[in-house]
Amino acid sequence: MTVPAHTNGPGDIVRQRFAVTYDYAVAFTRDCFHPQNGTLAAVMAAGACPGARCLVFLDMGVMEGRPGLSDAVSAYFHTRADVPALTRAPIPLPGGEGVKNEAHYIGRMHDAIFDAGIDRHSYVLAVGGGAFLDAVGLAASTAHRGVRLIRIPTTVLAQNDSGVGVKTAINRNGAKNQIGTFAPPWAVVNDSAFLDTLPARDRVAGMAEAVKVALIRDGAFFQWLERNADALALFEPAATDWMIRRCAELHMAQIAGGGDPFEQGSARPLDYGHWIAHKLESLTRHHLRHGEAVAIGLALDTRYSVLAGMLPPGAETRVAVLLEHLGFRLWHPILARPAAEVRALALAALEEFREHLGGELTITLLAGIGHGVEVHEMDTALITQALDWLAERETP
Repeated sequence: MTVPAHTNGPGDIVRQRFAVTYDYAVAFTRDCFHPQNGTLAAVMAAGACPGARCLVFLDMGVMEGRPGLSDAVSAYFHTRADVPALTRAPIPLPGGEGVKNEAHYIGRMHDAIFDAGIDRHSYVLAVGGGAFLDAVGLAASTAHRGVRLIRIPTTVLAQNDSGVGVKTAINRNGAKNQIGTFAPPWAVVNDSAFLDTLPARDRVAGMAEAVKVALIRDGAFFQWLERNADALALFEPAATDWMIRRCAELHMAQIAGGGDPFEQGSARPLDYGHWIAHKLESLTRHHLRHGEAVAIGLALDTRYSVLAGMLPPGAETRVAVLLEHLGFRLWHPILARPAAEVRALALAALEEFREHLGGELTITLLAGIGHGVEVHEMDTALITQALDWLAERETP
């Protein structure tokens, strides 16, 4: 046998390449745990295997608004013969950023999954807001290298954005989404009945993502939001349902057709307005809801796009008026700092945004309503001017 001589070259490289197709259902229904509603049963039946089981995690914040939820879930599984066996009563866990800030909850979920005998042909059901779905998704995607996860988002924000996406995460050391996976769900069930008991503040917060995706992808949808702002601000069901559905469709289209669903590059096109929003969330210790911080970021980056000569003047006013009409405040006192501190904050936020994906800084700005474009640098002087514009709008 001849052994190749040592060289300083790259050696013998064999490149492996394969593609994996992901396919998951996103269903829209009402009262999915009513015994006569077959939506949940149908999405489980799509991959039915003998001996399949189901384990349910419930967001405690949702349970407070719907005291009979745990019993309703148990009754659904015990009443119907066409769903997997429920291994035990639903497990309540904290919702919101609390479940994402404490890594030990992932271990508790892993223990419950293993104790219940959940395998790759069984199901974990997560019922809760976006942060809750993120955490349960991380546990499900890492147990047995991935068990089937069905998400039932209970907030506007989760139903129109994060709940239909492919990411899971928890926070670390105060920084958002530092530990996570890309793991498409088995299915998503958007149940409009959960919005009935949602606090008004959370209903409003979720609409920021609709404005965001309209700004970067669909000018006609933005015009629809303007025309229906009164109905949305009053949470009229027909307008709210259509807004959620269209927003979810646009997010799903970006994931499927944007060319980088697992974010292997440096671009984050669906994160328009988010570079400053994530920083505001952490600086306010999540006093600001995610959507509230995003609304500030949208207004800021739209004004910046105008100042940078990319967007016609007046567009920023349209965006701010719509957001304010929906119920957002486009300012937070933490931004009322000396100019030098604001510049330092902006630079830190941009660097944290870049570090999350690595590579070149890539920020989405606007070249038109419905037309997002990517840039690789931002001028801190223009950021300061944009913040000054927001402060002036805040001043009575």
